[in-house]
Amino acid sequence: MSMKSEQQYIELFTECRGLIDRHGVGVLNALRDEAFTSFRRQGFPTTKVERYKYTDVPAAFEADYGLNFKRLNFPVNPYEAFRCDVPNLSTSLYFMVNDAFYDKALPAATLPEGVIVCSLKEAAEKYADKVAAHYGKAADVQGDALTALNTMFVQDGLFVFVPRNVVVERPIQVVNVLRSDVDLMANRRVLVVMEQGAQARLLFCDHTVDEHKFLTTQVVEVFAEENARLDVYELEETHVKNTRFSNVYIRQQRNSVVNHYSITLHNGVTRNLTDVVMAGEGAETHLYGLVIADKQQHVDNNTLMDHRATYCQSNQLYKYVLDEKSKGAFAGRILVRQEAQHTTSTERNANLCATKEARMFTQPMLEIYADDVKCSHGATVGQMDEQALFYMRQRGISQDEAKMLLKFAFAGEVVETIGLEALRDRLRHLIEKRFRGELGRCSGCAVCG
Repeated sequence: MSMKSEQQYIELFTECRGLIDRHGVGVLNALRDEAFTSFRRQGFPTTKVERYKYTDVPAAFEADYGLNFKRLNFPVNPYEAFRCDVPNLSTSLYFMVNDAFYDKALPAATLPEGVIVCSLKEAAEKYADKVAAHYGKAADVQGDALTALNTMFVQDGLFVFVPRNVVVERPIQVVNVLRSDVDLMANRRVLVVMEQGAQARLLFCDHTVDEHKFLTTQVVEVFAEENARLDVYELEETHVKNTRFSNVYIRQQRNSVVNHYSITLHNGVTRNLTDVVMAGEGAETHLYGLVIADKQQHVDNNTLMDHRATYCQSNQLYKYVLDEKSKGAFAGRILVRQEAQHTTSTERNANLCATKEARMFTQPMLEIYADDVKCSHGATVGQMDEQALFYMRQRGISQDEAKMLLKFAFAGEVVETIGLEALRDRLRHLIEKRFRGELGRCSGCAVCG
């Protein structure tokens, strides 16, 4: 096995450890040794590792990227560069520049009492107990090398805390801006803690401002306590030189409800991992994914739905529209443990390959150790419906327009499940533009600017 890719990161960490710690903070620094030991043991996963068989990770990390260990400020004021034009979507708007929380200016909108949205580094100093009780508790540094790498290098990120029984009416919007004068690697961390009965909606938008190559590792930890409700929308609209590895870990307690959306509208190479542990009776999870890809773009979604308690229900719907020479992959595993009786779980992956060169790999998996369950899974891969195209052509609709309408209708099933009406409307508009080839590159920010 070639150690080339991981060796440079092992050496980099060893050389810069003092600098990383100095610009980090105690709670983050405390987990670095364990993460480093784990990463050195595992190395980057090859395609022989089951969960990574569709994405060449060592190749993605081979190039030489700059890292901002000294936490230098990048000359960008996102509040001036970006204007939110999601009509009627009144949000509390925050920015991350690369992997750092932007705190030079903050939204005027006040959050309900006790709600915290701030830099993870700042939170680790101000609210050390809250952060220490959760940071690294869901993210699996032993089982996943990229989570270990992120934990080694991370110096900042985002902290969201909603206290007991508090309902945050206004969606919290976080725009992740990638900005650099050189090829850059950013290691971003997100920690979301929803106390008992808390409710909130989070919208994350990923954008690139420069034409440089970017490599992002992101680890998101979500804790939903009893009766908490959380919607998380992740929307990627970057450019073809962007590589994104995002690992989301969700831990749910009794009767909590989490809806998670992963929407890829424009990218280079994207690999999303979503691991959900349903630890409390009656927990409910809905995972939705929508991928639109062309050129030689690559999008790989990998999910694990771990049912550990009775009367839980989960639902997964992932849809891909692949054009030109793009490549998609979906692997979803539903694990129902022996103690998880009365589980209801569905998983569906539907894919449209618009050209003969597009490639889709799909692997839905069921692993059931309980006997009183209702579980189903299925996957379909298909081409354009020639009869439908012919029908539309007969009615005077051009070939290109007919294809666009079919793709749009196919993608619509995921969009219609979105609870935020303004976001739903905006996405319809963006998806249509994307299918018409008008989102050829990220022009600053099509959602928020």
